[in-house]
Order: sequence, then C-alpha cells, then structure tokens
Amino acid sequence: MPHYMNRYTRVLPVVALLGIFQGCYLARAAVEEARILAGRRPIPELILDPTLADSVKQKLRLVVAARRFAADSLGLNPGASFTTFSDIGRDTLVLVLSAARRDSLAGYSWRYPVVGRLPYRGFFELSDALEARRDLEAKGYDTYLRTSDAFSTLGWFDDPLLSTTLRHDSLSLVNTVIHEITHSTYFPKGQAIFNESFASFVGARGAERFFSSRGSVESAAMTDASWRDQKVLSAFWASLSRSLDSAFAAHPGSRDRRLLARDTVYMHARRALKDSVGAQLRTIGPWYAERVPLNNAYVLARVVYANELALFDEIYWAEDRDLNATIATVLRLARSSPTDPFAALRAWLRAPEP
Repeated sequence: MPHYMNRYTRVLPVVALLGIFQGCYLARAAVEEARILAGRRPIPELILDPTLADSVKQKLRLVVAARRFAADSLGLNPGASFTTFSDIGRDTLVLVLSAARRDSLAGYSWRYPVVGRLPYRGFFELSDALEARRDLEAKGYDTYLRTSDAFSTLGWFDDPLLSTTLRHDSLSLVNTVIHEITHSTYFPKGQAIFNESFASFVGARGAERFFSSRGSVESAAMTDASWRDQKVLSAFWASLSRSLDSAFAAHPGSRDRRLLARDTVYMHARRALKDSVGAQLRTIGPWYAERVPLNNAYVLARVVYANELALFDEIYWAEDRDLNATIATVLRLARSSPTDPFAALRAWLRAPEP
C-alpha cells in the first residue's frame, strides 16, 4: 500500500489516550501508557546494539535525523519526543472510531480534558471498539473504524518512537515524525480540523525539504507527488461534503428523502472517483476508487485530516516557498484567531500588499 494512503488510515496525531480518560477506561489508559513508557530504550543505545539488524538501525538513524531537522531547520519543538523507542508487542497501537448522522453531515464528538471536543475516540481492544460502533449505528449513525500506529501526547509525556510506526517506509516515517512534532509544537484547544490539516501540510512539505537537503532527489519528488495527491483528494472530499449538505438541505422535512438524496450523491461520487479523480493520482493505485468507503463518517474523517490543504500551499507560495516563514505565518495567524484559524489564513491571503 502506498505510504500516503497509510497516513490516512494509521495516524492519530492527537492525545489518543485522552479518549480513555473517562469512566471505566481510566485504568486501562494508565496501564497502556505505563507499558509504553516502561518499555522505552534510548535510540542512540539501540543504534549501537550489535544484535539489532542493520535495516532497523538505518530507520532509527533516519528518525534521529528527521527529529533534528524538525527542530533545527523547521523551528518546531520536539521536546524529548522520539529520543526513545518502545516495542508495544502487537501490530496495532489503537483503534480509532468516528461517527456521523446518516441523514446530515453532523459529526459525533467526544469531550476530553485539555484539548476539548474531538471527532474521534481511541480504543485498545477490538471488542470495545466494535461495541461502541454497534451502539452508535443502532442510534442511526454512520461509523468509520480504522487503526492507528502513532500518536502525540502533546508534551504530557516524552513520546517514544513506537514499533508500529517503525514498520513503515522511509518517506512515511519522516513525514510521521515531523507531523507529530508539529502537534507538540502547537495544538489549539477545540480545533481538531485545523490541527490535523496543518500537521499534514508541515509533515509533507517538511519531509520533502528533509530529503532535498540530503540530496535524495527521488525521495523528495515522491513526497511531493504524495502531497499533490493529498490536495487532489482534499478538494474532492470538500466538494463531496458541499454536495451532501445541499442534498440534505433540500429535504428538511423528510428523513427518507434525505437518505435517498444521499445515496444519489454517493453514486455520483463513486463514478467521479473512478472516471476523473483516480486518473489524477500518482501515488495511489486504481483500487482506491473502487474500495474507499463512502459514508458520512468517512467523509468527515477525511475532512478532519485534509481540510483546505491547498490553503496552506497558497501561503507557502506567497512566502516564496520558504517553509520556515510559512510555518511562522500560519502559527501567528492561528494564534490571532483561535476560534477560526482558517478564516485568518484566508483573510491574510486576500489582504492587499502594503
């Protein structure tokens, strides 16, 4: 599977454990985090371990380099994250559940301490995730359940590199490290969509610049192609969400008609994926157009991770492709408008030059 599509299904660059800080989940959260932290080993120590395979050491060195690049060249704040490694002993770190009403694009959200409401919840046990999904579906919600192999605790702990993350290819690994460090640098409360989209931009453009700085022309080009695909799909999901909103709004008094309208919209969306969108993608195979799930929960999940991605690139081009200047501008604008950072970005782009 291309590394770009892995990012959509695997990354939960958020305090995943906050999804378990309530009710009966508290004890399990403490146990899981304790296991992760107790299993940490310093990455420099592992690199010197003669029993460790050279292929693993190579990836560990790449993580060290990406972390240093994020701090020294991009001005991000990694704290002590990614200085240690923890083998969690299983293939999946956490399962992530999203939900939305079937007859409107109204997403389900959970309230957490520190970060406010977020449109997803993490589960360590498949049975717990499936039970929660069944409960939501019984209440009339669409659901989307996926796996995640990375998360950030936003500085609450010194996040180690996890064995689930280390499995991935070099391009995705560097992207993930920079993406997560972006979260630990800035994560405004209650702004999940901005947080994820901004981190996606910095992870992608940061990885491209990282490989360029090392003379890895092919890797930089592949990273750029992957980012282009993300922007294509970002535009598609945004257009689809607008079409769904219009279809639902056209039938305010009839749920049955809203559901029929939704089915029609998704039928056209599937055709568009196969006939036009898929042909534009360079790092994603044709299987994507056939298999990608189409329901309200999935659409909203995609919007969370890839909302207005082209907007960040517009600022990037306005800053003469200076990534450091772009990051600084976005952070300044977002801090100036904490309730609607996207509006601040659009206003800055529309403002006449002095």
